[in-house]
Amino acid sequence: MTTLPREKRARLILNTDAKNEADDQFTIVHALLTPTFDFHGIIAAHFGAHRSQTSMLDSRAEIDKLLQLMELSGRIPVANGAATALPDETTPVPSPGAQMIIDQAMADDDRPLYVAFLGPLTDMASALLTEPRLNERNVICVWIGGGVWPVGGREFNLMNDIAAANVVMRSKIQVWQIPSTVYRMMAVSYAELQERCAGKGAIGDYLVEQLIDWNFRVHPGPIEHRSLGDTPALSVILNPNGGVSDWRPAPEFTSHMNYVHTGQNRPIKVYDTIDIRYILEDFYAKLSRFHRGLQELANYG
Repeated sequence: MTTLPREKRARLILNTDAKNEADDQFTIVHALLTPTFDFHGIIAAHFGAHRSQTSMLDSRAEIDKLLQLMELSGRIPVANGAATALPDETTPVPSPGAQMIIDQAMADDDRPLYVAFLGPLTDMASALLTEPRLNERNVICVWIGGGVWPVGGREFNLMNDIAAANVVMRSKIQVWQIPSTVYRMMAVSYAELQERCAGKGAIGDYLVEQLIDWNFRVHPGPIEHRSLGDTPALSVILNPNGGVSDWRPAPEFTSHMNYVHTGQNRPIKVYDTIDIRYILEDFYAKLSRFHRGLQELANYG
């Protein structure tokens, strides 16, 4: 495949709480295998202290493991994000990850910078609080998070930094939100993953094994499925019209994670549906091609 010209590639930073559950791993691999992405880096995100006191470092170790399994160690920039949530809505938590966002957003490049968040918005909020000029830059924050519109309620990614979500919603940067009603529909079965991913090299086997292991350890009772809920963060960049969305005034959030519709913030793009077939089949095809040695399809070379 001919290398895509610069203007046909989307600048991307992926911010991921990679060891939180078992679906970030699929999204990271998918992004690495996508030639449309001009991959500027991966940021390891925290996922609160509910499951680990070192959650950000756990995410970093998982990112490094995925790169190692794909024989990409040292070829993709990786930065640590904030280890904790913001202490309040005016105080950033500086980190190499937040600085990565600032550096790329302020770079002399006329293309939008997509920053896809698969967990809390801590590093985006910290970047905005540290460098307010980001509000005037061409940044698109794609966020997997937030509860059911229009009321809201408990949602894991939001729960891990409500203050950061409020900072981002009150900002001027463009936000595309993929709430829980959409991402939880990305269900796959064990049989599907065993047929489509297992046997596709070390990385394919690991993706399936770690997902089944997670379910076995964490979920009570019989279970044979998982939502690859972070994958729509890539889908909306690759195919912005592959779903139903509209522009709504950005909400804010209470401590109970309910939406507050002030009507005072600029509109954000909220997705109500996603083309599940498109994004899952895209991943399976790219993984198969990678396994067959068609590495020219991947964005890293």
